[in-house]
Amino acid sequence: VQLVESGGGLVQAGGSLRLSCAASGRTFVMCNGAWFRQAPGKEREFVAAISRGVGVTYYADSVKGRCTISKDGAKNMVYLQMSSLIPEDTAVYYCAADPSTVVHTTAVFYNDWGQGTQVTVSS
Repeated sequence: VQLVESGGGLVQAGGSLRLSCAASGRTFVMCNGAWFRQAPGKEREFVAAISRGVGVTYYADSVKGRCTISKDGAKNMVYLQMSSLIPEDTAVYYCAADPSTVVHTTAVFYNDWGQGTQVTVSS
């Protein structure tokens, strides 16, 4: 599946952003969708995931309560709504897809990735 992210940008601390991920090929009905992020000098880390089918959601503790992952099956899109952003959220955010029946929170299990979108939160 091909993935294209959009929606990143520069935002002040406390602000909000909605990231979008458009998929072609396999749909998010058939694949788990996830968001990861990578800050300079750090490893890629899990942010949120949504299961294929009914869409059970999973969040990293660092974003729980501040982020919401959702999907639109008709449009084949996955979204990440982020609010109460803090400078530590600054990173390149990547969309990923995986067709397995288990929702993974580790990047190594995902084969399909987007090119990433930069999110910068200023203090």
